[in-house]
Amino acid sequence: MKKKSTSKSAFFNLRVLIASVLCLFGVFVALFGSGVFAQTKGAKSSPSSGIQDAPGTQTPDVVQMVGPVRLDQNLRNLPYIPQEPEFEEHRLTRYPRPETGAPPPAASSPWLQKLINGLWRPTPTMPGPLLTFEGGAAAQFCACAPPDSDGDVGPNHYVEAINTAFAVYNKTGTMLAGPITYNTLFAPLTGTPCNGQNKGDPFVLYDHVADRWMISDFAFPGGLPGSGPFWQCIAVSQTPDPVAGGWFLYAIQHEPAHPTWIGDYPKFAQWNNPQPGGAYHFTVNLFDGPTLAFQGVRTFALDRAAMLAGTGTPNPTAVAFTVPLAGVGDSYSFVPATFRTANPPPAGRDEMLLAIDSPATGGVTLTQVHARFFHVDFVTPANSTLGLGANHTPNAEITVNGFVDAFTNSGTLLVPQQGTAQRLDTLGDKIMTPVVYRFDGGNESLWASNTVCTDALCTQPTGIRWYQFDVTGGTFPATPVQQQTWTNGDDGLYRFMSSIAVDQNGNTAIGYATSSSTAFPGIRYAGRLSSDPPSNLGQGEATLFSGTGSQTGTNGRWGDYSMTTIDSSDNMTFWTVGEYYTTTSSFNWHTRVGKFQFPGGTPTPTATASATATATATGTPAPRSTPTPRPRPTPPPRP
Repeated sequence: MKKKSTSKSAFFNLRVLIASVLCLFGVFVALFGSGVFAQTKGAKSSPSSGIQDAPGTQTPDVVQMVGPVRLDQNLRNLPYIPQEPEFEEHRLTRYPRPETGAPPPAASSPWLQKLINGLWRPTPTMPGPLLTFEGGAAAQFCACAPPDSDGDVGPNHYVEAINTAFAVYNKTGTMLAGPITYNTLFAPLTGTPCNGQNKGDPFVLYDHVADRWMISDFAFPGGLPGSGPFWQCIAVSQTPDPVAGGWFLYAIQHEPAHPTWIGDYPKFAQWNNPQPGGAYHFTVNLFDGPTLAFQGVRTFALDRAAMLAGTGTPNPTAVAFTVPLAGVGDSYSFVPATFRTANPPPAGRDEMLLAIDSPATGGVTLTQVHARFFHVDFVTPANSTLGLGANHTPNAEITVNGFVDAFTNSGTLLVPQQGTAQRLDTLGDKIMTPVVYRFDGGNESLWASNTVCTDALCTQPTGIRWYQFDVTGGTFPATPVQQQTWTNGDDGLYRFMSSIAVDQNGNTAIGYATSSSTAFPGIRYAGRLSSDPPSNLGQGEATLFSGTGSQTGTNGRWGDYSMTTIDSSDNMTFWTVGEYYTTTSSFNWHTRVGKFQFPGGTPTPTATASATATATATGTPAPRSTPTPRPRPTPPPRP
């Protein structure tokens, strides 16, 4: 009996053990699916992960910015300070790439292609431009290449920035001030390269919440390769008037621990957390100045409230992280999300950054978008975190339809032009700016775009890949809500250099460049209504401006970015800027600004804060800069 009893007891215990193991396994599966098992070095997190490293588990860099220095003059009265022309003949990339041509296009029948296109391409209903006007700072003024055309719109102004200079317009295209060099704007930042050594890669951002403006470029002595030091120069307007209202000027070194590292390709965004002041975020790709070897990506969060207030003591704080090679993998060019229409991100929502891989070789099919959270705490900076772990690896990997970056083992110059054998660079190895955040009160989304090959060997025209990601509740999704590679029915045009925007109604538009062997480079845009079937720019394509020449020089560089954005005065009008040529030449680019909107809907202007800053910090007034005006040299005439 005792032996039999022992057998029953053992059998019972075995059943309990099995049940316990199964229960624990179920708990493990549930926790894994919820993202609790966060990513470690070399591992991937759950694709729907909202998990972020706990405050205090990472080590951010806390940097006091130089400034503010007050610039209290009308821009029209500033002395003109010339700037050394910028010639970015060679683009800095994750892995070194040859800058040569693409493989020959696959043979096809032009007659058959036209027949197919005519049968299958829908009649476009995309509205045409309401206005276009010539950008004021052209190659003939700055003698620089490429333009890196960028711009943003406020209630009364449009500000366009290119390498070397920027200009301010009213909203009918009349220039109010400019072209103004960055050497002119940032001259008061003595003791930094921002005083007289500005180099370009400009960015303009209109802060629609505070009704202020931000302009930035980078600065360093000499050219590249070079030993630095390398700095970012940042100006924030004192009032809504970018011409007469004055500016606060700031500077920050790209990587103080490595002064020979340049922060290339800076991209900015506005985020409203941490509340109440929010942050300006920007990212740079790090390259060693003397060797130009890639070192990683650096991300910054700037104390927006302090910068708007222009307080002298303490200086505004920046919280930064450097993501090393072990953390970036094959990616670079992280792009932070920015918001313009609908609601701001909910209180406590961390900034989100996206990136894609740029492999060492071309023709690789990629299926992931890397997603990271940036939690910043200006009160207790040590609580700030970026991504997961010491190497700041992604919080999530979003699985997307397979795509091939727009470069090959033969080189980065893929885009043909009419009348020349010179091809253009697509920058098809990165997410393009901006990444747009939109919160309609119930659903949160990110919208992004990049340039892709439409076949594995890149023998066919490139297209625009775009996405909508549902990030409701502050979690990254497993897959996109929408995604498409836009080719306008395979009409034979190459499309590249995209920028995406979304209006108050959820309607989407993408501006981009186009070109082919039978068409000069030009500027077009395509879009969809929120009611259109998903994953398609159902309204088709419209032309903003057609070029009448091709570019034969500058190693195929067609700028590094363009910009499409939303007018906050109605939250419906799209503004975009891009590059074109009037005549085929090696160095004669122009820029064109234009606006358009979808029909229907009621304008709802964004309520802006007063010009008075909301920051509570106080301090010694910042030093003022009041240089004596002197006559400005007349820029060279345009052809």
